[in-house]
Amino acid sequence: MQDARLIERIRWKYRALSVEMDERGRRQWAAAEAQELGWGGVSAVARATRLSRTTITAGLRELELPAAQRVVEGMRVRRPGGGRKALIETDPGLPAALEALIEPVTRGDPESPLRWTCKSTRRLADELTRERHPVSVNTVATLLRQAGYSLQANRKTREGASHPDRNAQFEHINRQVWRFQDRDQPAISVDTKKKELIGDFKNGGREWRPRGKPEEVRVHDFLDKELGKAIPYGVYDMINNQGWVSVGIDHDTAQFAVNSIRRWWRRMGRRRFPRAAELLITTDGGGSNSPRSRLWKVSLQSLADELGLRLHVCHFPPGTSKWNRIEHRLFSFITKNWRGRPLVTHQAVVSLIAGTTTRTGLIVKAALDTNRYDTAIKVTDDQLRLTPHPFHGEWNYTLTPRGRN
Repeated sequence: MQDARLIERIRWKYRALSVEMDERGRRQWAAAEAQELGWGGVSAVARATRLSRTTITAGLRELELPAAQRVVEGMRVRRPGGGRKALIETDPGLPAALEALIEPVTRGDPESPLRWTCKSTRRLADELTRERHPVSVNTVATLLRQAGYSLQANRKTREGASHPDRNAQFEHINRQVWRFQDRDQPAISVDTKKKELIGDFKNGGREWRPRGKPEEVRVHDFLDKELGKAIPYGVYDMINNQGWVSVGIDHDTAQFAVNSIRRWWRRMGRRRFPRAAELLITTDGGGSNSPRSRLWKVSLQSLADELGLRLHVCHFPPGTSKWNRIEHRLFSFITKNWRGRPLVTHQAVVSLIAGTTTRTGLIVKAALDTNRYDTAIKVTDDQLRLTPHPFHGEWNYTLTPRGRN
């Protein structure tokens, strides 16, 4: 903020005085300002006045001369408009050639040599020079800014084609959650968090450390077979704002997902809902909890039989997993809690997850799941007591415990 105010003050002074000074006077005034600022002064003044660093450096050399030698009678001062012409004046086709390289599909040749390459200023300058438009890297950057371009990253805004009943499914899930809450029955949101490599690997984000002493980690992120990976599967209790995470070490399968729900019920759920007769599970439509997975439904049937609970399942429509409540009520805070910390062991992962809290009172418990899960299990749905709901039965269905009417 202080640097911004300094730049603005220099810019204001330059605008006020430059109309009264010739080229030499502007050069020497800018040099005097840079000299007063000390280290970094040339860059600051160049940024404020738009004078080149070369010009300001020339002014600094002039200031080192005795006062009598700075202005010699008859010394030529370039008249207004003098000096080398701008490239866009001597080469009128330069802007169009540059724009054709940047946007080859809409403004140029789709077969442009830069169509599928990184368009850095250096590469653009090289290509323009080959096309008989000799230009420097700095000039390319200046022309891009003048044309309204800037360095920008991709932005995720396109949702893609949405299902026509997308909003209707959202409303259906919302009604189910409110219905369960009103009857004091458990409603949970479940999903798998991104897999994490175990070891001294770089983890995104920053944390406070002594200046100049960042924690050193490996250069390359390759799986260490001895340390393995962590697969966090979360269960978020939407009524009590509580979370459970099973940290798997093997595969993210439907059995692993359902076992995580089982462990949540034993460790947290049944204490919170001692009179529960049914359980609502909201989840996305992919991965280990996909509605197309027979193993997911068969494993849920076994869980319903074991717990004696009627399980109601509601899947989010395709492409809407980010709306699953566990994503922004649990996983986002876990990511913040371990930012900038290498996940060196499985126990470190469990501890960091269990240490996650929020101002709204989020409670999180976690444990390591050391079970091995087969990825080649073949099942049939002959023994399922599954009842599709009238509205989109492929997304919404109920599993009733076998032996219960």
